[in-house]
Amino acid sequence: MKLLKEVLERLKKEKIMEPKITEIQIIPIKPQNGLVAFASFVLDGSLYLGSIGIVTRPQGGYRLVYPTKKVVDRNLNIFYPINREFALAIEQRVVRQFEDVMTKYDRHNSFNS
Repeated sequence: MKLLKEVLERLKKEKIMEPKITEIQIIPIKPQNGLVAFASFVLDGSLYLGSIGIVTRPQGGYRLVYPTKKVVDRNLNIFYPINREFALAIEQRVVRQFEDVMTKYDRHNSFNS
């Protein structure tokens, strides 16, 4: 979290635009090899990005995994952020939405127990 705060402060100082992320959708799944959900969102009101995996980090927290396509014996990246600052800004928004969804899901399930 400290690194993320430092990066966001640097973005503000350097007047680098923070990505405008809207329409974030989270689809929780049964955990499998660390994968706990899929996410999609609209970037800058112009580009829909989907099939983004949300994976647990071994040290705690979550990270995003962007889609790839296997062609013969190679994995080709479909899309991904090309700099760390942009990637962290996206990750922060998506993970926050994921945590909100899971909190609501846990609260809902506690009534059914």
